[in-house]
Amino acid sequence: MMEINQITGNIIACTIEVHTFIGTGLLESSYEEFLVFELQCAESQVKRQNPLPVIYEEIKLDGGFRIDIWVENNEDIEL
Repeated sequence: MMEINQITGNIIACTIEVHTFIGTGLLESSYEEFLVFELQCAESQVKRQNPLPVIYEEIKLDGGFRIDIWVENNEDIEL
């Protein structure tokens, strides 16, 4: 497993790569697809639209929140 600085460095580098090539103005889903591709090329473990339960007192919403991109089971990216 990568250390946090390496994970963060990969995320930043991949994000810059996508932004430099594509620019602005596309839908979030497009950027998600491109960033996941770049992260996988950088050999990062990636999960898309990872559900995260939300708990309020005794109420638990299993799919209460979705993380856009979850990297190395450690860092979340919200686009």
